[in-house]
Amino acid sequence: MRVIFNEELKAVADDLDHMVKGVRKAINGAGDALLNQNLEAAQAVIDGDIEIDALEASVVDQCVKLLAKQNPVATDLRVVVSTMRLATTFERMGDLARHIAEATRRTYPASPLPAEAQPLFAEMQAFLNDVADQTVSMLSDRDTKTAEQIIINDDKLDELHKKTFELAQSEDWAGTNQQLIDVVLIGRFMERLGDHAVSAARRVVYIVSGFDPSKEPTRDEAPTSPDFFLAIFFSIFLKKAASVSLTEAAFFVYLSQVFGVFDVIFGKLLSSVCPFRQAMGKNYATCLFFAHIFLRNVAAQYVQ
Repeated sequence: MRVIFNEELKAVADDLDHMVKGVRKAINGAGDALLNQNLEAAQAVIDGDIEIDALEASVVDQCVKLLAKQNPVATDLRVVVSTMRLATTFERMGDLARHIAEATRRTYPASPLPAEAQPLFAEMQAFLNDVADQTVSMLSDRDTKTAEQIIINDDKLDELHKKTFELAQSEDWAGTNQQLIDVVLIGRFMERLGDHAVSAARRVVYIVSGFDPSKEPTRDEAPTSPDFFLAIFFSIFLKKAASVSLTEAAFFVYLSQVFGVFDVIFGKLLSSVCPFRQAMGKNYATCLFFAHIFLRNVAAQYVQ
């Protein structure tokens, strides 16, 4: 019975290794597509996401069968449950890479990023390429030291992500409204890729040691205040409102949903209607209606 369990668990581990290598390929390809306007790389990432999704379904299915047939306990149970969690995490990483590739394909042959944003996103991509390599190595060797390094280094990506907001708010912004949207959204996708890598690293530490580092009290990682995102999006919205289309205006409200402060910003818009109403004119009521009715549902697929 134990031999059968070990063989089945090995098959699951092989699929998970294959999956994380596919995610690394997707991250590298998405970065190539984004920075070099490589349409073939973008399409390869989009097509490859189907295989990542299929592997996730296979891993989860195999784990459920193991739980039902083998009734694992203690360390074995921890490994099986954590493997399911890892598969879900890697599937979401594949989705985020696909989102970046789709943004690149949509604007081809032009870049979704203005020239002044290229160096910042190149730095973020280089960081993610390293994280992808570390994640593959970590999973293959169950290396807790590499896992801890991924967790610690994530602060750097968070700082780079904040710079995307500073760029979007800059008075020297020379890009289009669409590029403004892409800078904020692609930056969010890249930051979330790093967060999911941290989640995978914590899960590997848990598999090896039984300790969950996400509950470690020594790391003070209070989430960014919603007021921070509120100030960013509301100021960008009002500053750009006079020149944006109805769809673009509604998209700024959608962005607030991505960052979990939809109700705060929506209420702010309702209580601060004077400058907003003047800027939007006849589009004011329509924009609010559109944002409130539709964007909650649309946003759900992007908040990975």
